Amino acid sequence: MSNTLDDVKVQGRRVLLRADLNVPVHEGKVSDLTRLERLAPTIRELSEKGAKVIVLSHFDRPKGKRVESMSLKPIAEALAQVLGKPVAFAEDCVGPVAEAAVAKLHDGDVLVLENTRFHPGEEENSPEFAAALAKLGDIFVNDAFSAAHRAHASTEGVAHHLPAFAGRLMQAELHALEQALGHPQRPVAAIVAGSKVSTKLDLLNNLVAKVDILVIGGAMANTFLAAQGVNVGKSLQEPDLHETARKIMQTAAAKGCEIILPQDVVVAEKFEANAPTQVVKVDAIPHNAMALDVGPATVAAFIHRLPEIKTIIWNGPLGAFETKPFDASTNVLAEAIALATKEGKIVSVGGGGDTVSALKLAGYHQHMTYLSSAGGAFLEWMEGKVLPGVIALSKDLSNMG
Repeated sequence: MSNTLDDVKVQGRRVLLRADLNVPVHEGKVSDLTRLERLAPTIRELSEKGAKVIVLSHFDRPKGKRVESMSLKPIAEALAQVLGKPVAFAEDCVGPVAEAAVAKLHDGDVLVLENTRFHPGEEENSPEFAAALAKLGDIFVNDAFSAAHRAHASTEGVAHHLPAFAGRLMQAELHALEQALGHPQRPVAAIVAGSKVSTKLDLLNNLVAKVDILVIGGAMANTFLAAQGVNVGKSLQEPDLHETARKIMQTAAAKGCEIILPQDVVVAEKFEANAPTQVVKVDAIPHNAMALDVGPATVAAFIHRLPEIKTIIWNGPLGAFETKPFDASTNVLAEAIALATKEGKIVSVGGGGDTVSALKLAGYHQHMTYLSSAGGAFLEWMEGKVLPGVIALSKDLSNMG
């Protein structure tokens, strides 16, 4: 397990805090404060315990050059609003400018350093750049699970130079994922949906060996249905992955994992808002129509089975949720899972950008046990991959002073 803030005294010490300040910015203003609000508890705790908090983050993709529109300065100002206290800003993240800004800090102060990706050494995980960052702190705390799948200087390299700990957000994320896939209460069901099987092959192959029930939705389900000889009309699907889909189903059968595919679907001749639709069984999809959502009978059958399930992992909306009425199945299922979670009957963990958006639109995002906003890192964890930024927090600290 990772080292946490419970394992360290921070009073009077310089804490390099790797955060994820890669937030949406519109016309120079932060348009969604969610990531900053989720980061705030770790910063507040460190500040209240008398640490000098030095925040590191990337923002966008400047590719190793200074790009003024990708400066963290407006985000530092938004962070000050969220924290309700001043936040200093340094125009660089290494070298004399950063060192001078750190030297001015008093216990409890917060400083944001400029975008780490303004330096090529960040994405290269250059030992020299990691050492220059490490020089600014006494302790390294990583609270950016969303960047933990990247072996960059500020996520992994720094941890080789300083005692390294998980922040509270990272700790919560790792705890939720352990509950979902590490040592879950069984039976475990995973809902995996989205447009393409090709982007989720590693995920599907890992999950069939880990979960008891795998529900496949979205356009991915069309590929699985077509692989079994079902005529899916004009539905989006991947013909070159039919053999792969059949192999995944064979593996699932061998591992005792039940795969649930749609039994009915919502079809339309055009993919547009409020297009005329009909509900048909999967073997009756008209040749000129496309499946754009899972049907009500499919969702009802799965909801009927919720009482037997103890843990649910959700990645991907069941239909083309951004366009009504193809959000209906996702919304109905979200409501049922939210209710079962609220009643303490299941542990529910969701993640991935579209999943978070769909659950927010449905209004049930706050009722999940845990909803990860980590995107790529969440997916790689579910795929069973080792995350460099997490491994770096598990090392033995006894020889690091």
